[in-house]
Amino acid sequence: MRNPLQEQLLKAGLVNKAKAAQVVREQAKKHKGKGPATPSAEHIDALRLQAEKAERDRALAAERNAQVRVNEAHAQVRQIVEAHKVKREGEIAYRFTDGETIKDVLVNEALRAQLASGSLVIVRHDQGYELLPRIAADKVYARDAAMIVLDHGRAEAGSGNGEDDEYYKQFEVPDDLIW
Repeated sequence: MRNPLQEQLLKAGLVNKAKAAQVVREQAKKHKGKGPATPSAEHIDALRLQAEKAERDRALAAERNAQVRVNEAHAQVRQIVEAHKVKREGEIAYRFTDGETIKDVLVNEALRAQLASGSLVIVRHDQGYELLPRIAADKVYARDAAMIVLDHGRAEAGSGNGEDDEYYKQFEVPDDLIW
């Protein structure tokens, strides 16, 4: 496989076949013998900048994905609250703390008893508060525990000192005492 110039030189008699074959072998050696070129400073800088950009892009994508997951969790909580909220009715003000402030919701005697026993939970919803049954509250806990404002069912499980509880059991609390 000679190129057309070599063919013309052979026909003209300026080069013999052995010399043409030797030139082809030398050219093949040159092409095969070439190692990877040493990268220039600009090439190294370009690679470094490309790697930094890829790392920034990965960090931004991870942050964006985390924000999307948080927004999805909030939307799911809103959906759960809307679907499972208990209708509030009554004239008894049930007081609870939300952070540093004392808030209240109006409930009847049955709802107050359910709140005190822990079968109902108070959840922050939009600008107000809603009552949720225990099953729905567990779903809210799984997505965003900060939305739960008052939960006597969970507070009993991990709060208090067992020694103090035993001591205060000896004192009787009147039945008509309402806080």
